Amino acid sequence: MTESARRALVRRHNPVLTEAHPVNTLTVGNGDIAMTVDVTGLQSFPALHELRPDPRRVVGDGIRELPEQVRRDFDRDDFQIPLRIQSTWGWYETRGRRTYRPDEAATTYDTGRGPVPYLDRMGIQRAKDPMPEDLEPAAWLAYNPRRMHLGRLALVTGDGEPLDPARLHEPRAECDLWSGTVGSRHRIDGEPVEVTTVADPEAHRFAVRVTSPLLASGTLAVAWVFDPQADDLAWFEQPVESGTGWRHPAPGHAVAARRVAASRYEVQVTTTGTLTEDGDRIVAGTTSDTIEVVVTLRPGAEPAPSFGDVRTAAERWWAGYWTSGAAISFDGSTDPAAAELERRVVLSQYLTAVNCAGVTPPAETGLTYNTWTGKFHLEMHWWHAAHFPMWGRGALLERSLAWYHSALPAARQTARDQGFRGARWPKHTEPSARESPSSIGVFLLWQQPHLIHLLELLRHEGRSPEFEAEHYPLIEATADFMADVATLGDDGSYGLRPPLIPAQESYLGDRETNADPTFELAYWAWALRVANEWRVRLGLPERSDWARVGTGMRTPALMPDGTYAALATPPMLIRKDHPSMLMALGWLPDTAIIDPAVMAATLDGVWRDWDLQSSWGWDYPVMAMTAARLGDLRRALDALLLPSPKNEFLPNGHNPQIPGFLTLYLPANGGLLAAVAHIAAAEAGAALPPGWQINTDNLFLVRPERQNHA
Repeated sequence: MTESARRALVRRHNPVLTEAHPVNTLTVGNGDIAMTVDVTGLQSFPALHELRPDPRRVVGDGIRELPEQVRRDFDRDDFQIPLRIQSTWGWYETRGRRTYRPDEAATTYDTGRGPVPYLDRMGIQRAKDPMPEDLEPAAWLAYNPRRMHLGRLALVTGDGEPLDPARLHEPRAECDLWSGTVGSRHRIDGEPVEVTTVADPEAHRFAVRVTSPLLASGTLAVAWVFDPQADDLAWFEQPVESGTGWRHPAPGHAVAARRVAASRYEVQVTTTGTLTEDGDRIVAGTTSDTIEVVVTLRPGAEPAPSFGDVRTAAERWWAGYWTSGAAISFDGSTDPAAAELERRVVLSQYLTAVNCAGVTPPAETGLTYNTWTGKFHLEMHWWHAAHFPMWGRGALLERSLAWYHSALPAARQTARDQGFRGARWPKHTEPSARESPSSIGVFLLWQQPHLIHLLELLRHEGRSPEFEAEHYPLIEATADFMADVATLGDDGSYGLRPPLIPAQESYLGDRETNADPTFELAYWAWALRVANEWRVRLGLPERSDWARVGTGMRTPALMPDGTYAALATPPMLIRKDHPSMLMALGWLPDTAIIDPAVMAATLDGVWRDWDLQSSWGWDYPVMAMTAARLGDLRRALDALLLPSPKNEFLPNGHNPQIPGFLTLYLPANGGLLAAVAHIAAAEAGAALPPGWQINTDNLFLVRPERQNHA
């Protein structure tokens, strides 16, 4: 595709908002910092967007929702998307009643290798839920640290007071995806207002230009506001103390020293107008009809750039983003669903670049607002970021690899504490890599091979031998744990024994008996083979223990109808939550222990009988990848567009999941992009259904066993 063709593809899906509604938000950012704005183009109506906990929500043993008791149909009025500015570096901790130790959150389990401690004492998901006092240490460790809301950039009245949404008329906000810029036009008290908002692609900075006669009359201004942190506090947590100190180095230039609990950061505000400080806010006003404001967080010694400089830098970066890597369009398709799928694909590329491409793995809600206190879930990193190398933009995934190296000592210590070699990667963590207590997360295994998978995707996209040598220590430590945690059975094969919870968390109550989950068995076989291939390319001998375990993984269990079970122990298959068996072929490349014919029958069963009400947004890409691998492109495309409350995509591209809590879900966006890459690659050897046409440009690797350019 020419640059003009790519620009047309992207811009025809610019999201446009024409009313103030709790989910009508747009985001600008660069992967390490992001700002979510409302229909005014800034963060003017925070109360309208704040989360309203759903009284129908049910929390069981840990984090599972009971969707059948919540709702059967999607209604966007059930959801809200908060207005936040968040970053990869901004975190704070509350004060509890005392200092808490990780060993207070641990339970020792009897296993085949003796007693093993697991930090499993956290059984409650939400801070405000009641909990026994003996869970207090685990709860504090799970809730802390929290990702910080760094501030808010808003339209305000001339004296700095919040705007009343009733004064807003005829709003129209549009995110120009090609330049990463939000533009808003509306009327306040009948007078026109134009707002342009943009994020610096290389710095922790936002810039805004506002034009309106209300500025010159003193009726309208722009304010930077330090809001109180919005996180719920548990009964044993002390109120969060905060404060702001201002200094004014020059006219139109102010610097705030901000304190939240024990955390500190600086914010620099510059404007073409004048600045009036007022405690935790500063108001930029002007006697002109135009004002520009640039806000820099963590400022350096260099002068702040102008609004025009930031906008030009953003235009350059985003044009480079869209013209690099792959592009996929459905031009020429007559099926009405094609346009909707193309919209989801384009918007997902934007949202994941803004939210999921930072120096740490992303949270499930990215840099938009906090769920699980803003911590990231390593079993989700594949879903957020594996599509980057698939689409030829692997450099955005590479940004986070340094974090894995820094986290390696902590992961090694976890493995050592449990009597294993290598490194056991946490499920739920934050920049320090401290494992969070959980009645589920500490028993999950499926995140362990992810790092091998992600590195292999990057390698196939095209990397030097030096890249492999640099990151081989991550491969080795991961494979060492994987080989050591596998257990040799009486039949001479290797399996995965309790305590464990598979990727399909429906079996959380059976963690002391769960064994041999189908997907994880196949993942172990594939990843240990790949780890040895890295050794050979580096001139090292194969590891016999890795080869022995990888080639000796047990064949997955079957149900009476001949389809794959989820795991080998009772109840073997629960038809809700994630259909994780499907991930053993499609999401995962071929392995000797998975039979495609059996997997085809398994997909049929999921398609026919699965409770989609209990699914999650990335389950539809799972079904699509399996169908594509089996050559069934009709079903692969249908899977991505299945009608389900968990498979809705808002006008801004977000995928809501749980009212009042998980109101967007970025693993669904990343999973969609991975699935579309699989479909586009499979299209060369399988027939598209009538009415569909897929046009690809520079399509990169989608399955690590071979490179594919379409």
